[in-house]
Amino acid sequence: MKRLTLDEWEKKYIVEPVERFDQKNEMFKRPFWNPEFRDLKRKALGLATPKEVAGYGLPEVALADAAWYLEYGFAQGIILGQTGLLAWDSAPIGINKMPEGLKIEAAEPERLTRDIKNVAVYFGADLVGVSKLDRRWLYSNSFNFVSRESTPVEIPEDYEYVIALAHEMDYNLVRYTPTDIGDASTGMGYTKMAFTAGLLARFIRDLGYKALPCGNDTALSVPIAMQAGLGELARNGLLITREYGPRVRLGKVFTNLPLAVDQPIEFGITEFCSKCLKCADSCPSRAIIPGERTTKPHNISNVSGELKWPVNGEKCLKFWGANGCSCMVCIRVCPFNKRMNRFHRSVGWIADRVPWTAPLLLKVDNLLGYGKQANAEYFWDEWQPRAGLKITQR
Repeated sequence: MKRLTLDEWEKKYIVEPVERFDQKNEMFKRPFWNPEFRDLKRKALGLATPKEVAGYGLPEVALADAAWYLEYGFAQGIILGQTGLLAWDSAPIGINKMPEGLKIEAAEPERLTRDIKNVAVYFGADLVGVSKLDRRWLYSNSFNFVSRESTPVEIPEDYEYVIALAHEMDYNLVRYTPTDIGDASTGMGYTKMAFTAGLLARFIRDLGYKALPCGNDTALSVPIAMQAGLGELARNGLLITREYGPRVRLGKVFTNLPLAVDQPIEFGITEFCSKCLKCADSCPSRAIIPGERTTKPHNISNVSGELKWPVNGEKCLKFWGANGCSCMVCIRVCPFNKRMNRFHRSVGWIADRVPWTAPLLLKVDNLLGYGKQANAEYFWDEWQPRAGLKITQR
């Protein structure tokens, strides 16, 4: 693994001026205003319809719905944010234990950053990084798909730092994607995002500083996480982490608390992805390109000016509509989607240090059967939510 300066990171990914992205053009928002995709509002984003098919039945749909409950009901970071757990102020909750006017001395940013990261992990984060706020990643406008209104995104200048948070999605449930079982792991990821970001922001405010918790709202999460040292950008358009591969969901907290920043990292993902086409070949919608990185966007749902493998969100969401729930096939089949142990860490080390071995490593990955979809017919009989913990009748 190599740590990069921000200038080195910039040279690797940014080739043209990057304009702030309008959230209205995010693919999940376009069905609410773009007539071409209006039917996807019902098919991909509307009420779930249980089917007489393994993985899509009433118990599986109920599992996914319950997993999303805290995010949808008490945060809405996937919609607009700034409410409930993701509120941008600490509204009175009936019992307030914190006296007003207290403020911690921030003379040692390194020590304070260590404490903030430990608190974030305690509240549920699996990975935490810090970067200076790069305002290119803020949305130009947020979009409320209920009112169909856009609002300029304005973060005061004193918010100089952003804390990037990554949450692991359940390895076993992801194996069942693109069923509602897999969607339950997505829902729990978003629920954890809201829970952790909201609690961490509250903690920072209690220290006497400002904090704005966010889910998918307000800013682009992937470049923020990259600059905070959590991972690299992959062919599937997602962040690849060393610990969990692409099997993470990302939140963030903006703050004026003085913190010590992390550096971007690289560990061979760009080189590996250039030789590996597993996600592109497996994508049901052919939304992932098989060629080299490019600055050419597919459509308005891509950010321009960046050198990357752009994903065609239009094709992706159309498959969601046909499938009836979310899809994470590109995460499931990724060779870096592994439970981290000594063996897989050593394979990651080889991929980083000896990039020409990528085709061989991919062949071994396929030979061992990694990335295959699990049979949903046996899910409830085989499922053990926590390894080593067997639920028995009492």
